[in-house]
Amino acid sequence: MSGKSERSAIFLVIFMVLFTIQITNATTYNVGDDGGWDMGVSNWTNGKNFKTGDVLVFNYPKNVHSVVIVNKENYDSCTPSGKTLTSGNDRVTLGKGTSYFICGKPTHCQFDQKIAVTAN
Repeated sequence: MSGKSERSAIFLVIFMVLFTIQITNATTYNVGDDGGWDMGVSNWTNGKNFKTGDVLVFNYPKNVHSVVIVNKENYDSCTPSGKTLTSGNDRVTLGKGTSYFICGKPTHCQFDQKIAVTAN
């Protein structure tokens, strides 16, 4: 193996180890804790430190709520335009930055069924 190939192989191994460490350090959060994804949940994120790779679990009764992944503008205006999840047990892995989630049912977002989550 040439020196360049050895360095590439070592870099690849180091990258894989660091990636595995990142995944194994992920935390799973149940949005709304025992109350689940429901109206009034907007302050649930307070005091939590989210990381890239953490998983949010949205538990709710099907056909009563939904989860819509929106941009900041749609979050602020409660406009349910984005990817919609409806299983009642939705899992979302956080990427770096801020992610915005609202309920897509009429008036639920206005009653604080929305969260903004920033992952570092």
